[in-house]
Amino acid sequence: MRNIVKWNDKMAFTGSTPSGHEIYLDASEEVGGENSGARPTELLLQAVAGCTGIDIISILKKMRLNPSSFHIEIDGTRAEEHPKRFTGIEIHYALEGDLPEDKVVRAIRLSKDTYCSVSHSVNAEVSISYSLNGKTGKEII
Repeated sequence: MRNIVKWNDKMAFTGSTPSGHEIYLDASEEVGGENSGARPTELLLQAVAGCTGIDIISILKKMRLNPSSFHIEIDGTRAEEHPKRFTGIEIHYALEGDLPEDKVVRAIRLSKDTYCSVSHSVNAEVSISYSLNGKTGKEII
């Protein structure tokens, strides 16, 4: 899956996704941005919430259950020192409708334990490699 992120100016970037969508990223004014887009860390939390939300809706539909409303509140706690990574993420699901609680809990557990690739990626040791203008790995870093 390849995404392309292009620098616009100052601290602003535009990301193009393989599915054809654009995402605007920027920093706050305090660090030289213009607040014209979401922060990358905000998008990471949005990605976790969106991934688990899609899982849960898919699982509930397979159970022939249809929520009348559904929203997710997600809070991230970050370290004080750089790289200021997330040290904790809390997810609160709010569903309404004729939904047996045990079925909803099962859907949440399946998303958490099996399906949500984003939250599993956040928890994983991911191998990241770097290249710069045709030079790779140990040549540059």
